[in-house]
Amino acid sequence: MILLLTLIPASAGILGFFLRSNRLRRSLLVLTALAHTCLTASAWLCPPKPALGGWLLLDGPGLLFLSITSLLFVTVSFYALGYLRREDWGRRQDFQEGFLFTNAREATFTGCLLLFLATMTLVTVSQHFGLLWVAVEATTLASAPLIYFHRHRRSLEATWKYIMICSVGIALALLGNFFLAVASTLGQQSYVPMFLGDLIQRAGSLHTPWLKAAFLFLLVGYGTKLGLAPMHTWLPDAHSESPSVISALLSGALLNCAFLGVLRILQVCGAAGLAPFGQNLLMGFGLLSMGVAAVFILHQKDFKRMLAYSSVEHMGILSLAVGLGGAASFGAMLHAVNHSLTKGMLFLIAGNILAVYKTKSIQEVSGVVRVLPISGVLWVAGFLSITGTPPFGTFLSELLILKSALDQGRFVIAFVYLLLLSIIFIGMATSVLKMAQGLPARQTGMPEARSGGLSESLLAVGPPAALGAVVLVLGLYVPPMLRTVLEHAAGAVAG
Repeated sequence: MILLLTLIPASAGILGFFLRSNRLRRSLLVLTALAHTCLTASAWLCPPKPALGGWLLLDGPGLLFLSITSLLFVTVSFYALGYLRREDWGRRQDFQEGFLFTNAREATFTGCLLLFLATMTLVTVSQHFGLLWVAVEATTLASAPLIYFHRHRRSLEATWKYIMICSVGIALALLGNFFLAVASTLGQQSYVPMFLGDLIQRAGSLHTPWLKAAFLFLLVGYGTKLGLAPMHTWLPDAHSESPSVISALLSGALLNCAFLGVLRILQVCGAAGLAPFGQNLLMGFGLLSMGVAAVFILHQKDFKRMLAYSSVEHMGILSLAVGLGGAASFGAMLHAVNHSLTKGMLFLIAGNILAVYKTKSIQEVSGVVRVLPISGVLWVAGFLSITGTPPFGTFLSELLILKSALDQGRFVIAFVYLLLLSIIFIGMATSVLKMAQGLPARQTGMPEARSGGLSESLLAVGPPAALGAVVLVLGLYVPPMLRTVLEHAAGAVAG
């Protein structure tokens, strides 16, 4: 089953490059997403056996992040049907500046999107640090053409920045793998394989200085892909210039893959008795990321970049929570679910707004609730959720993290955490509520846009509404099966 989880989207992605019919490609995208979701759901009921001699295994953290990726992808795939139809209509009406939508471009989009799912799946099931590194690098290669989808000058710049900065990060992670191999060799009578289980089992015999060096390089390397400050500089451009479908996956799924890489090396350090060393670094990077995000959100003029900096903030929250350990680890796993679904919802709604207003400028967008009633309501609901307002699930997970900090007597960290959350709430409220309320600032072209199929169709508002409903339910009730998975993931991370 583990092999099917990776091979089905990979094979479908390759096939997508050769299909000539847009209708067949779109059907292939949705059917593959549904098949992947069914396989993931079956893994909850019957844990799959290891594959390829233990190289592929679905443990607690892997199952959690695989489930988030699969759920988000299947939701986004339905939204993509309407999005791709918009692009077809946009070519016919010539309302998008300089954009010529071709059959080959959609083939590249669909093929790379399915390969992106395959590579992210491989990250979640990899148990060997070398294979994990390859999988994380493969996500970069699969997603880069997706960022360049619109072929604008800005999207080209964002794509190159994404490739260059993440490549530097992944090179540092490769050095971290080398250092980890040295740590498993020095002082050993026999070489310890680079499998997660073997390293945890024999962690006490690993060479401590080299293990610390490995953690530092892997943290900075995967932290670059994760979007931790100050290595986050690729993220605002890539998220804001990508199609909204891709922005949702970059923020809601790709960042989790990099986060899983950090969690893997933290598991080894914890087993070796170096948990405080790794956790202190994670807390430092977490608070720094939240601080940087707060500064840029306060004066942000682009609503997609605002959402991108919000991702930097929430990756900081996840790092802080794992650094705190204990009950905060459970809060981190729950927060990963809430953030991914909420951010996916917000980016999809941002796509609806951008399709009608044809601008990402916050100052030029107003009256969204009047022009796009359902999207406007979801836009405000998404803002309330992403800022941790009750009764959404993010409130529960952020409260668990705060409680853990207070229970541990870390009052300064709790104060800074609350202060930064408050600043970010104010900054986002100023922008989001201004966009939602009032009269539309731009009337030109809106009636024509709606008549051309850009109105609030079921494919445009159904997927984000479904994501928002799940986050709302998680704020009121966490199903026992989900709680069990969250506890297993948190237990594996916290040791």
